[in-house]
Amino acid sequence: MNSNITLSAAVRQNLLTLQSTADLMSGVQNKLATGLKVNSALDNPNSFFTASGLNSRARDLGTLLDDMGQSLQTIKAADKGIQTITNLVEAAKAKANQALQTQSQFERKNYAEQYNGLLEQIEDVAKDSSYKGKNLLAGDGNNLTTIFNEDSTSKLTIEAVDYTDTTLENGLNLNDLAEGEGAATSFQIQGGAETLSLKDSDGQALNSASKLSDFTGIAVGDVIQLFNDATTGSVVGGVSLTVTAGTTVQDLITELESAPGVRTEFDQTTGDLKIISNNTADLRNNGASGGNTGDLAAITAVQATASSALLSNTAGFKVGDTLTLTDGNNFELGSLEIEADTTINDLVDFMDDFNGVSANYNSTTGRIGLESDTDLTLTSDNNDFNAFDFAADADGVTISALSDSGFASDNDINRVVDRLNTALTNLRSQASEFGTNLSTVEIRQEYTKSMINTLQEGAGKLTLADTNEEGANLLALQTRQQLASTSLSFASQADQTVLSLF
Repeated sequence: MNSNITLSAAVRQNLLTLQSTADLMSGVQNKLATGLKVNSALDNPNSFFTASGLNSRARDLGTLLDDMGQSLQTIKAADKGIQTITNLVEAAKAKANQALQTQSQFERKNYAEQYNGLLEQIEDVAKDSSYKGKNLLAGDGNNLTTIFNEDSTSKLTIEAVDYTDTTLENGLNLNDLAEGEGAATSFQIQGGAETLSLKDSDGQALNSASKLSDFTGIAVGDVIQLFNDATTGSVVGGVSLTVTAGTTVQDLITELESAPGVRTEFDQTTGDLKIISNNTADLRNNGASGGNTGDLAAITAVQATASSALLSNTAGFKVGDTLTLTDGNNFELGSLEIEADTTINDLVDFMDDFNGVSANYNSTTGRIGLESDTDLTLTSDNNDFNAFDFAADADGVTISALSDSGFASDNDINRVVDRLNTALTNLRSQASEFGTNLSTVEIRQEYTKSMINTLQEGAGKLTLADTNEEGANLLALQTRQQLASTSLSFASQADQTVLSLF
């Protein structure tokens, strides 16, 4: 108020009252507008700074709450990855058990390849289980630390495991299996035959019980031998028969068939003795009596040229023989019975029909080529099968694979199953640990939310205005202001009475 203007005491008092009321109304209106009863340290220093501290801690915890949410997602990503890896390991175990159900080396080889594919998928899943660059399944450098309070004294560190390489001993300890590498071989198809007509001096055919000396070309004391060449060479297969008075045609047949790769067919009616040999041979009479020295039958063996040639034209195959194809586990792939019309091509087709086996015939060399992904053996119940140079073949045509698959034997498979069981145990334990960590972070997250609410509520109790109370205050002040204005009007009217004197 201007000091040069003189106001009566009543007017001055009413003016002061109006000013005071206006100030109070301004404060109440500010509280209603901001919702705070303490807007600055001037309003209430103790409440203001206390509330500021509470709100600051709430904001710090709010920032940590966001970090907890991201930690949860990282753990969830790892948990999903470990669940998928567990499913893949169970699938790998199923493959191992499937391999145990068969003795076929080829099927086991395929299961080993599928097993390796599953291990590769396990590594890929582990590599893909990251969240925002953090991967709890990728080992070193991926440990996850979650902070729970503002001064970092409460925190949880989750150590990463490494499943990106299944061979690690501190991981799954699962090695890729050898998938096996096959090999090849070949065997010769060749032979020849010559027929010796056994008749006596009267031209009558001899039978198997007839005396050999009844044949016009052989006499008692002669020595019948088989040579490994049509003109020269040496005696083969131990075939040497000294003719006595009691030596029969059957004795000659038995002696000839004792040589590996030589067989006979004798016609009792005609006396024809057919001698079949895998190799060129010469049956000679080196005897002493009657001037009977000389060749009895010269056999020239030739290699087959046409795939349509009959197998029974060689000593290694005869009608009724059974050929059997087996793998290294003695698992029988199949068998073929030789018939009168069975050809080389039939044998090739028989072997070529099996998975992992490839057969072909080279008409130039007369050899059957054989390839196999696994160990393989072709055997016959004919001892002359695959005999060459009058030497017996004790084990048939064999292929030894360059390397066997990791599932080749039952022991190999059982060792893999044991490792898979250990890996599953470790995975389930790790999944449980991740689950516990996930629950811990979730619980602390909920706790932090509650703590932030408690802090904010406490700060509010110190600074928030009661709008009902402040509304009532404003109404009272408005009433007071109106009354003060009326009182000022009355005081002014009292002062104006002096004008009536003029």
